[in-house]
Amino acid sequence: MEVEKYFAAGYNGSKRFTQQDVPTANATGFGAAADDYMERGIDLNEQLIRNKPATFFMRVTGNSMMNASIHDGDVVIVDRSIKPQSGRVVIAIVDGEMLIRRLEKTMNRMRLIPETAKLSPIDVSEYSDVSIWGVVTYVIKPMA
Repeated sequence: MEVEKYFAAGYNGSKRFTQQDVPTANATGFGAAADDYMERGIDLNEQLIRNKPATFFMRVTGNSMMNASIHDGDVVIVDRSIKPQSGRVVIAIVDGEMLIRRLEKTMNRMRLIPETAKLSPIDVSEYSDVSIWGVVTYVIKPMA
């Protein structure tokens, strides 16, 4: 006795597919020859943002960080979920003023260091009104 081979339908629904699983869509039903080699576009949110709810963009005003290649008019991506560590560029609120500076922490002292010789570091004491808003993760700048 020979067993019949049974082939079920190959379609299982589309709920298990995400947008990333669908590289192209062609409403005419005929794909172009180059579609086989097409890749999904680059999503900058996907590439540059680690924690979407804790991330925001800011435009920099001033040249306090020019030696760190952060200039007036650049856009910085700031992540509030990253722990501020020594050496990181941070967004800080000092006495109600928002600043971008490099954080320097030692055993008994914290300073906010500008990346220009025109400004002096800010020493943060336990009585200072300072809060760190987040850590700068990327800088977006115009090339022209």
